[in-house]
Amino acid sequence: MGKVSPAKKTFSLAAIAAGLVLSVIALVMDFTGSTNSMRGTMLIAGVVILLVGLYELPTEKHRMIINIIFLLPLVFSFAVTVLLPFAAGIFYSMTDWNGVSLTKFVGLSNYINMFKSGEYLYSFVVTFLFTVINMILVNLVAFALALLCTSKLKGRDFFRAAFFLPNLIGGIVLGYVWQFVFNKVLPEFIMDGASMLSDPNLAFVAILIVSCWQYAGYIMMIYITGLQTVPKEVIEASSVDGANAWVTLTKIRIPMIMNTFTVCIFLTLVNSFKQFDLNFALTAGAPARIMGDNIYQATEFLALNIYNTAIGRNQYAAGQAKAVVFFVILAVVSLTQVTISKKKEVEL
Repeated sequence: MGKVSPAKKTFSLAAIAAGLVLSVIALVMDFTGSTNSMRGTMLIAGVVILLVGLYELPTEKHRMIINIIFLLPLVFSFAVTVLLPFAAGIFYSMTDWNGVSLTKFVGLSNYINMFKSGEYLYSFVVTFLFTVINMILVNLVAFALALLCTSKLKGRDFFRAAFFLPNLIGGIVLGYVWQFVFNKVLPEFIMDGASMLSDPNLAFVAILIVSCWQYAGYIMMIYITGLQTVPKEVIEASSVDGANAWVTLTKIRIPMIMNTFTVCIFLTLVNSFKQFDLNFALTAGAPARIMGDNIYQATEFLALNIYNTAIGRNQYAAGQAKAVVFFVILAVVSLTQVTISKKKEVEL
């Protein structure tokens, strides 16, 4: 590093100090309820001046400082939208928060009551079953469609667009459209006047059908991308060696796109586990299922259960506790799936 100009060093230190002072003053004014309209401008100006001072600061770690400056907006956004709300959520889940205020700290009571609730445990089991079945179903259908759309079929571009189109429709709209189909259309032809959504088991199947219809086209596009990366020379060589279509598929094409399977399984796993909009619009958790002396919402998945607890029953602290557990379970399951899939890629 060359000789540092004293003037440059003085300027950078002065800018850092001025930026810190302006930022602190603006924050103090905001937290004390000041009505001064300049506090926002002061905060922005303080942050900008601080960053300029850091950028001009002569030091051996200047490159690291520049990297931090450029990463700061992303890190700040992530902290504000993810880390801080998550930390606040954990705190609120241990209180009697009602969405507006709290009066006392209750510790782990919300978590203990949650796991004692038959309604919550039932939602957990139903969500688990839906996740497993939907993940398998969507990937099988999507991979089959990908094979079809990468074959020599005429009009395959049209089929790609047609299969992908349902994914562009929002889950709420899609749920209400299919609700009409299940309640009004199908009963007239094959259900003898009864709606699938009125039967606890058939309502679960109905959500699976709509979820697969909506999401398979999106996963199909990822599989198509993966299949197109398989070198044609390898396929041609296998054909010359006498390998039939099934052997080529199972021994060459699938092993060569295992990374694609990892991505697709991860996406379908996460999407299935946190299913909400389609569940809310199509069944809203109905119909009721009687199990002994208990009555449960037959198709109330975990995300909908959290929504009903917090918004429907105004139990925000209990709903937040469920949301924290929901996040932890999803993170653990997702990381486990990715780890296992990555090991499988190495083995193949």
